[in-house]
Amino acid sequence: MTAQITYNECIVFLLAKANQKAQKNLKKRMKSFGLTTVQGLILGAIYEDNGLTASEIGQRLVLDNATVSGVLDRLIDGGWITKKSDENDRRVQRILLTEQANASIVNELIQVRSDANEETMNNLSLEERVLLKRLLRDLE
Repeated sequence: MTAQITYNECIVFLLAKANQKAQKNLKKRMKSFGLTTVQGLILGAIYEDNGLTASEIGQRLVLDNATVSGVLDRLIDGGWITKKSDENDRRVQRILLTEQANASIVNELIQVRSDANEETMNNLSLEERVLLKRLLRDLE
């Protein structure tokens, strides 16, 4: 029989609370660009590998197709990205950054993400940060 645990000992609760705090921090920072956190993460993924498909973006960021599709539509409407048919398979749409989302703006977004990451983990030593990341990856 499994021992009963309090909510303060429940890993699901602890992860949810940590995520809530981190998301609030990132959301506040992304707001200055007029973007949601998911939009910023998707732009960052495209910047790191321009020309991804919607499916590849979803796989990298662990997002479902409906979420990715909706976010991409809003980013297109906002002038951040464009779609282009793949040269080898016209059915495949590649997602590309526009001139509006030039490297300097996306670099700022990536810096915002880094700053939010730093603020979230500012109470942890370098060793604790490395361990936390490893443990979280093990939970995936």
